[in-house]
Amino acid sequence: MEIKSVNVGLPQSMIYQGRELVTGIHKSPVSSSLFLSKTQLEGDGQADLVYHGGEDKAVCVYASEHYPHWEKQLNKQLGFGAFGENLTVSGMLEDEVCIGDVYAIGEAVVQVSQPRQPCYKLAKRHDVADLAVQVQDTGYTGFYFRVLQEGVIPVHPHVERIQKHELGVTLAEANRVKYQDKSDVSAIKRILAVDALSASWRESFEKRLGELTV
Repeated sequence: MEIKSVNVGLPQSMIYQGRELVTGIHKSPVSSSLFLSKTQLEGDGQADLVYHGGEDKAVCVYASEHYPHWEKQLNKQLGFGAFGENLTVSGMLEDEVCIGDVYAIGEAVVQVSQPRQPCYKLAKRHDVADLAVQVQDTGYTGFYFRVLQEGVIPVHPHVERIQKHELGVTLAEANRVKYQDKSDVSAIKRILAVDALSASWRESFEKRLGELTV
């Protein structure tokens, strides 16, 4: 496992469907140590706090292994941070990382809370109308960390998994049930049994389970 890049950015204005849109999707690599608080990295920010940011989504993570696929699909070279991620990593793919896994990064301790759910702002950033759907279909979604212990992230941070969640529910499994096998009741129950699951995904799966078991 390796952190390839640390990326931050404050909200910026852009035009989407003829109207002004303020978004924090634009992230750029930095080469300085940063403090990681319970809600975000120093120098970072989100515009829409209903769907982005907060303690369950303090740090957005994306795998560098996915970049070649998207460079081919989008027909352009992409710099790290192109998917709005704070950490570009390697060796941490969706079919390997589990919800609830705990990692040490510099002084900070973080925990996987949910897969990243891409939105239309990512599509607008790259001017591809269905990019969010493409990301969901590939399973190359990335994921979020919550912060268990605040601390400084050094210039060249090392990441180490210090605890693997006992239930072993991977991000890929959660994505499968979220977007494809939506009526898999046993899988939904397995995901809901993960105590570290984010509040928003828990609410979504509890609602679906209720509808399926009426």
